[in-house]
Amino acid sequence: MKPKALILLANGTNRDQDVAEALTLCEAAPQIVPLNSLHEGKLHWADYQMLVLPGGFSYADALGAGKLLAIDMQTYFTEEIQKFVMSGKPVIGICNGFQALVKAGILPGENRQQEESGIDRATLTFNAGGRFECRWVALRSVSQKCLWTKGLLELIECPVAHGEGNFQVSNRSLLDRLAAEDQIALIYVNPDDRPANGEYPANPNGSILDIAGICNRVGNVLGLMPHPENHIHPWQHPQWRRGMERNSGLAIFRNGVQYAEEA
Repeated sequence: MKPKALILLANGTNRDQDVAEALTLCEAAPQIVPLNSLHEGKLHWADYQMLVLPGGFSYADALGAGKLLAIDMQTYFTEEIQKFVMSGKPVIGICNGFQALVKAGILPGENRQQEESGIDRATLTFNAGGRFECRWVALRSVSQKCLWTKGLLELIECPVAHGEGNFQVSNRSLLDRLAAEDQIALIYVNPDDRPANGEYPANPNGSILDIAGICNRVGNVLGLMPHPENHIHPWQHPQWRRGMERNSGLAIFRNGVQYAEEA
């Protein structure tokens, strides 16, 4: 049977249909589910093998990007999400979904007590350039622990669209631990695979170490700022008529679906 994917829909969420199409192309069975349906018990988390938090501007980004969605998750669905994550099922948060995962403490997720105290805290803050960035970027897969990026050798090209995508940490020890635990999943690079070295526009937001995405310690939860669901067809590449007919964003979803099928 095709793995069922739960795509969370909150007020202000967008690109949910794009993610659904990506999962369908990878032979999964996506279902876009409003949070209210979960609140009311009409649908149940345990019935799904994958979880997706898509991009957008949930709750109009009040109190900060992804913050109110994170509070919603912490307030109403803490137990359900913990069970989902601890079971090893694939979870992915894209753009606003990444922001929500970080602000809910699901990512990086090693030590919740230290995160809450501010000793070890990660966040996604305002872009270094001080403006909304909507442009195509190149990504290199780094983590071989993360089930979503494991074995991906080719660069992933896809767009970013965010004003608060700047990944930062409260201290160097957390950054060192992310690197040591192979939790840096994706980094920004130049289109020819040269390091971005923090330089704009290859690194569009100023993220430390050019980090575009991280995973949890187990590797089943991935959060990333770029939108791989917007490069799943060759014609989506801005230079496809010049021979750049690719669909490199699909590889991430293919990995997640394949893992869910085998789990």
